[in-house]
Amino acid sequence: MSARAYLRAITRDAHDRVDAGFSAFDLTSIEGYADFLVAQAAAFLPVEAALDRAGAADVLPDWPQRRRSGALKSDLAALGRSVPDPVVPPVYANAASVWGGLYVLEGSRLGGAMLNRVASPGFPRSFLAPSAEKGHWRQFVAAVERNLYERVLLERAGLSAIHTFACFEMSVAKAKRTNELL
Repeated sequence: MSARAYLRAITRDAHDRVDAGFSAFDLTSIEGYADFLVAQAAAFLPVEAALDRAGAADVLPDWPQRRRSGALKSDLAALGRSVPDPVVPPVYANAASVWGGLYVLEGSRLGGAMLNRVASPGFPRSFLAPSAEKGHWRQFVAAVERNLYERVLLERAGLSAIHTFACFEMSVAKAKRTNELL
C-alpha cells in the first residue's frame, strides 16, 4: 500500500467527520462564510504554527510557500472578524508526525479549491483560492512516498494526521456551541 493510500484509509473517518462539520456552514451568506473562516482559523492557525515550530521547512523545503495563515488572517480582517482563540494543536515530535500534519493541511488546500466555487462572489477568498501552482499536490504526494517508506513511519504519520483532524473537529464543535446555528 502506498503512503498516500495508507494515510487516506487511516484518516477516512476523521476526514468524513470534519467534512460533515464544515459542510454545515452556509458559504453563500456573509455570516455563514465568516463563521466558517473563524472555525477554520481556530484550528488551522495553531496547526500551521506548530508545524513551523516542528521544522516543517526541513522536511518539505517549499513549506514557506505553501503556508496559508496569512491568507486566512487577511480574509478574516476583510470580514471584520478577529482571529479566534486557538485549539491546542498536536505536538509534532518527529519528521513522520510532521508529514501527518502536512498531509491534512495540504489536503485542505484541495478541499478549499472546491469550496471556493461555492462561496458567493465578492467574498474575500484568498484562503480558499487555489494558490498553488499546477502539480503542487502531486509533488507533495511524491515527497510523502519518499519519506514514509517504513511501517513505523506510516503509523506515526497516520496518528499525527488523526490528531490534526481532531483539531478541526474541535473547532467545528466550538463554532456550533458559539453560534448555535449549525
